[in-house]
Amino acid sequence: MARPRATIPAIAVLAFFTATMARPYPHTEVNSKVQKQAFGKLQDGRSVDLYILTNRQGAEAAITNYGATLVSLKVPDRHGKHGDVVLGYDKIAGYETGKAYFGATVGRYGNRIAHAKFVLDGTTYTLEKNDGENHLHGGFNKQVWTAKDVSSAAGQTLELTYLSQDGEEGFPGNLSVKVAYTLLTGQNALKIDYTAITDKDTVLNLTHHSYFNLAGQGNGDVLQHQLTIHASRFTPVDSTLIPTGELREVRNTPFDFLQPTAIGARIDQDDPQLKFGKGYDHNWVLDQKSPGSLSAAAQAYDPESGRAMEVSTTEPGLQFYSGNFLDGSIQGKDGKTYGPRSAFCLETQHFPDSPNHPDFPSTVLKPGQQFRSSTIYKFSKR
Repeated sequence: MARPRATIPAIAVLAFFTATMARPYPHTEVNSKVQKQAFGKLQDGRSVDLYILTNRQGAEAAITNYGATLVSLKVPDRHGKHGDVVLGYDKIAGYETGKAYFGATVGRYGNRIAHAKFVLDGTTYTLEKNDGENHLHGGFNKQVWTAKDVSSAAGQTLELTYLSQDGEEGFPGNLSVKVAYTLLTGQNALKIDYTAITDKDTVLNLTHHSYFNLAGQGNGDVLQHQLTIHASRFTPVDSTLIPTGELREVRNTPFDFLQPTAIGARIDQDDPQLKFGKGYDHNWVLDQKSPGSLSAAAQAYDPESGRAMEVSTTEPGLQFYSGNFLDGSIQGKDGKTYGPRSAFCLETQHFPDSPNHPDFPSTVLKPGQQFRSSTIYKFSKR
């Protein structure tokens, strides 16, 4: 089950890199329906911006070119009242110094790589140890991306690009990445499209890291949210949250979300896997009928607000994280504090530590190939 790729001529790779590197740094001006406003300055003095996408239904997505990060996402509840359903910060300083990856584009490798090492083409690559002995997520969320409005009839679209240079954080290859956020026309849905090319064999696992609370950001915990995950198996982990390599059936375990189940229903059961993650922080193996095609991955529903969210993706895995390490010390938007399990993440992805597990779907990207991935977060009300 390999990731979808399209072979492209070498000359196209060169043109892609040339165009990306030629763009003004840190961002380009846009002049269209997507609104742009200043979002402050980083500690080194660089300015970053906030881009506001809207649709006819009144939904709104705010994205900053710092980390290609989703800052807010406003959708209606059952009474038609719009509320922000993702955690984050009011100011850029929170994103620059924070470690929670709120709304971030994660890469080069989303999730964990064991001992911060992997072997590719006979060469051992050593990465930053930023999660105990392991490497977690990478640093795309701490970079200034180039922003461009590429809106169309499909919806308002913000395209963000970044060139990750050979050796950055220890990864091989010059990697040119595009992330396009589209607030779709005619429905309350945010579509995220990823593309990337490299000039050297590398590994890549891109994902989106929003923390969702369908009752509204900062409005209590999510333990009563009803969750469905279309996955019959998950990847058990060791005490450092690295997959053991097993694909375990979810039946008769607290990891069975094949039917709608409250997030908090079994989260504190006496289960070794739950103890390792202090709750849910695991990868589910999605039941895809056609690998690489856009398929339903999960649904979440908040009985209090009536908001529902459906996640569809081309990726083979889904990391469900129940906000276990939020401890009330973070002050987020509107002065709200984020306590334990006050949000959840549904990160569409390839599996954690895939470079060290040949039996997992491959995350290797080679020159002449194009990485492509899509995920849609669609909202409705009941």
